[in-house]
Amino acid sequence: QVELVESGGGLVQAGGSLRLSCAAYRSIFNFNVMGWYRQAPGKERELVAVITSGGTNTNYADSVKGRFTISRDNAKNTVYLEMNSLKPEDTAVYYCNKADPLLRLSIPTWISTWGQGTQVTVSS
Repeated sequence: QVELVESGGGLVQAGGSLRLSCAAYRSIFNFNVMGWYRQAPGKERELVAVITSGGTNTNYADSVKGRFTISRDNAKNTVYLEMNSLKPEDTAVYYCNKADPLLRLSIPTWISTWGQGTQVTVSS
């Protein structure tokens, strides 16, 4: 039973753009803050963007602020991450999942299930 399916990754040159999508096959979005996470090779997973259940409030890691935009369409149970001005250091596998209801940029300890993620590779 797959709950989260990320897509939209790929290979892009520095300065380019990508739009990631995350579709839920269960009602995981209802009333939940959602976030986009990423994990680069040899590094810890980090949370880069979060959005409230209604989509009105967001929070971003400093490393992506001003370049990435998170949004959601609750009717489609889908969360998006628009990534612009991509840098080689954005290279990672990107995942979506629930996030802290207070929009804190930390990975909740109660998350136990992850999707397969989508690979983003930015060449210099």
